[in-house]
Amino acid sequence: MPLYECVFIARSEVTQQQVEAIAEEMAAILAEHGGDVKKREYWGLRSLAYRINKNRKGHYMLLGVDAPAAAMQEVERRLGLHEDVLRELTVRVEAIEEGPSAILAKRGEDRERGFRGPKPAGRFASGRARGGDDREEFRARSRDELDMSLNEEV
Repeated sequence: MPLYECVFIARSEVTQQQVEAIAEEMAAILAEHGGDVKKREYWGLRSLAYRINKNRKGHYMLLGVDAPAAAMQEVERRLGLHEDVLRELTVRVEAIEEGPSAILAKRGEDRERGFRGPKPAGRFASGRARGGDDREEFRARSRDELDMSLNEEV
């Protein structure tokens, strides 16, 4: 039978358990039609690249499926009709990877990096140092110093 990877995005208002229930429902549909879910990964609540039906975030779920084409068409149809599913994408693949997908592998690498040093001043920093500014042009001067600097310029 052909192998597929199916990713769907559920609304952010639903819980992780409800997303798992949607995946279980799709697995039951596949089982009715002679298919099987070989791999299931919950990628978490992630930001969307653009708004979809007024949603800025969504729950991502990956299903690795071994099923006939008719079964996958039925799953795609049901996902399209489901009110909590924003988008779905199904791709035929040569083999289903055994390990974690690239999304989960990247998340693991980010956690392994650890402490990367103090953060530099960001764009929201005021630019003023707490101890005052030592630069010549911002140093407070007495009236005599100002008069002398004006005389030197002339």
